[in-house]
Amino acid sequence: MKTNLEEYLVFRTVVEAGSITAAADQLRQTTSGVSRALRRLEDKLDTTLLRRTTRKLELTDEGREFLVRARSILDAVESAEEQMALRRQQPTGRLRVNAAPSFMQHIVVPLVGEFRRHYPGISLELDTHDRYIDLLEQRTDIAIRIGELRDSTLHARLLGHTPLRLLASPDYLAAHGEPQDVGDLARHTLCGFNQLDELNRWPLFDAQGQPLQVTPDIAASSGATLHALALEGHGIVCLADFMTRRDREQGRLVPVLQDQTQRVHQVIQAVYYRNTALSLRITLFLDFLTQRLAGRL
Repeated sequence: MKTNLEEYLVFRTVVEAGSITAAADQLRQTTSGVSRALRRLEDKLDTTLLRRTTRKLELTDEGREFLVRARSILDAVESAEEQMALRRQQPTGRLRVNAAPSFMQHIVVPLVGEFRRHYPGISLELDTHDRYIDLLEQRTDIAIRIGELRDSTLHARLLGHTPLRLLASPDYLAAHGEPQDVGDLARHTLCGFNQLDELNRWPLFDAQGQPLQVTPDIAASSGATLHALALEGHGIVCLADFMTRRDREQGRLVPVLQDQTQRVHQVIQAVYYRNTALSLRITLFLDFLTQRLAGRL
C-alpha cells in the first residue's frame, strides 16, 4: 500500500507537537484518528518510526531519516500551493521568524501591522531568543542574527549594519561623573553580556592600542536587560543603535566617550538552511523588512 500526504502530515505534527494528543488538537482530529494514521504509516513502511513510552515519544533512527524526507515532501507541496496562490496574488501560509528579543521589540513588532495589511494570508509566528537556535529543530523558517555567522550550513541575506556606542543615563553620570578617557572606565560600573566574549568587546582601544575587552560588573544574557539596566541608572553599557534611538533622542540615555569611540557596526543578517527552498513567504518578508530598515538601524 502507498503512503499519502495526510499520513506524512500526521507524523510530522506528532513529532513537532511532542505527543499524539497535542498533535490531534493542532490537526483538529481525534486522538484515536491520529494514532490510527500513525500506525497505518508504520505498517505501510514496515518499520517503527516512534517508540512510545508512558512518558514520551522518541524517534527511532528510521524515524529521524523518514522525518527529513517527510518534511521535504510537505515543504514542496506547500511551496507548490504558494506558487498557485501567487498567481492569484494571495500569498498564504505560516512564517516562523526568530530574533533576539531586542530586535523583535524595536524593529519587527512595529512593522507587523503594515506587513499584515500587505499580506493578510501570511500568518506570523514570532519567537525570541538571545542564543542561536537550530532552525530545523525549532521549525523556524528564518532567523535574524546580529554579528558574524559561524554556521556554514546556512544561507544568509544581509539586512544592514547597526552602529555600537557606549551609553549611560544622565542620573548615573550625575552620581558617578562622566569618564574622560578609557582608563576612567575602571572606576565605573560596566554592564555587559554573560555569554560570548566578543559581545563584550567595546569600540574603544585600551592602553596597548588593542580593542577594549571588558569584564562586566553586572552581566546579563539579554541586550534588552542591559538596556533596562542602563535606563535605571545602574551603569554604562555598549549597545546597538537600533535599541536606543528613541532613548537618545529623548535624553534618557546619553553617549559616553563619544570622541574616542571607534566606528564599529554590527552586521544584521537573515539566515535559513542551504537545503531549504526560499519560499515566497520568506522572500516577501525579507524584501519588506529590508526596504523599511533604513533609518531604523
